[in-house]
Amino acid sequence: MKKLGGIAAGVVGVLALAAVVVVMVRGAGLNPDLDFGAGAYYYADIPDYQKTLDWDCYTAQLPFVVYLLLFLAWGFLMWRLWKFLDRK
Repeated sequence: MKKLGGIAAGVVGVLALAAVVVVMVRGAGLNPDLDFGAGAYYYADIPDYQKTLDWDCYTAQLPFVVYLLLFLAWGFLMWRLWKFLDRK
């Protein structure tokens, strides 16, 4: 049964990879009139998206190092949780 699940996962992975390649090659979803470069997939449907957010209200209250340490601590905790769950 595990072998069948592995084969199914492999088939799904290959199909997903093929779909990604097809979307990238065809440029599906891109509007040539709204070319924002690498972010075109995300912002092509929002002209002048920069004006929709109040960028001044998103200021960091703490030094960057604190956020970096929090990010690394969260990653470490999730890794330990994964290891703990994997043992069961």
